Amino acid sequence: MKIRELAISGAWEFTPIQHGDSRGVFLEAYQAPLLAEVIGHNLDLAQVNVSVSAAGTVRGVHFADVPPGQAKYVSCVVGAVLDVIVDLRVGSPTFGQHEAVLLDDIDRRAVYLSEGLGHAFCALADGSTVAYLCSTGYNPAAEHGVNPMDPALGIKWPTVGRDGAPLTFELSAKDSAAPGLGQAEIDGLLPDFEAVVTYLRSRVGSSD
Repeated sequence: MKIRELAISGAWEFTPIQHGDSRGVFLEAYQAPLLAEVIGHNLDLAQVNVSVSAAGTVRGVHFADVPPGQAKYVSCVVGAVLDVIVDLRVGSPTFGQHEAVLLDDIDRRAVYLSEGLGHAFCALADGSTVAYLCSTGYNPAAEHGVNPMDPALGIKWPTVGRDGAPLTFELSAKDSAAPGLGQAEIDGLLPDFEAVVTYLRSRVGSSD
């Protein structure tokens, strides 16, 4: 497994080594001890989510209150998505910045994003299937969103799909109605960087 730390603290990219022959391919998509070594604590796997999206579907930017927040280990098992991690932690040196990683069924990369970070993606092919390993279960009262099309985020969403055809963006009503970054900060919805750091430090060395 190749590991690349992203410029936003608390986010990493994982690229598995694939073993292929005439029958197909085998790989280790997730290694709990390795992830724990990288992030400093075990991932408390509470829920696994799967989404299937048509080309042009944009989901996010989603995040959860910290504590406990929701860390995610995300991969695309079928198709391709442009996965985007956004730093929504007020006071962070990279607040408002984002990183984009192509997740697909060719390189089979995954990304890990820690508590306090926002997550979004755009599907590049019909039937793109994304799997999320989550540290906490669904809690609608603690989950929020920032509009992924907010110019303040500066996300350059792809305009063509995997097959070269133009993409027509489609968002859920909830994501379309989500506030922009500035409004979310004014409304007090965004995580505080120092509070997130304090919480994550309390998790270091945890084997729960």
